[in-house]
Formats: sequence, structure tokens, C-alpha cells
Amino acid sequence: MTVTLPLEQMSSAEKVELMESLWADLCRKPEEVESPAWHDDVLREREKRLETREEQVLEWAEAKKRIRESVS
Repeated sequence: MTVTLPLEQMSSAEKVELMESLWADLCRKPEEVESPAWHDDVLREREKRLETREEQVLEWAEAKKRIRESVS
């Protein structure tokens, strides 16, 4: 099935809301979503950056707030 969306006409906030809806739907059956092969490498690198304090962890609500502010 091919779905065409009026992306050019959508605001950034609408696009983020759409992505959140898609993600919520995908999360209902996580066993059907296969991680790409490169994902493990990225996760290992991020864990390393956390251990060396090159990265910081944010609560999900704060992360979403910052993302929304950056795209508004």
C-alpha cells in the first residue's frame, strides 16, 4: 500500500504528531519491527559516550519538549 501525504502543507508540529502516531502503532507489535543491522553499533557508541559523560540523558518529556521547540 502506498500512502501519499500532503507533507508540504503540514506544519512541523503536525509532522511530529504524525511520527508519534506511527511510532505508537509500531510499538503495539514490537516483535514485528526488525532493527537495522547498524543499530547495535550505534547503541554501543552511545553507551560509550554516556560512560565517558560525553552525552547526557534527558527524561522523555523534556526530550520531546526540546525537539518540538527546535522544529517550531
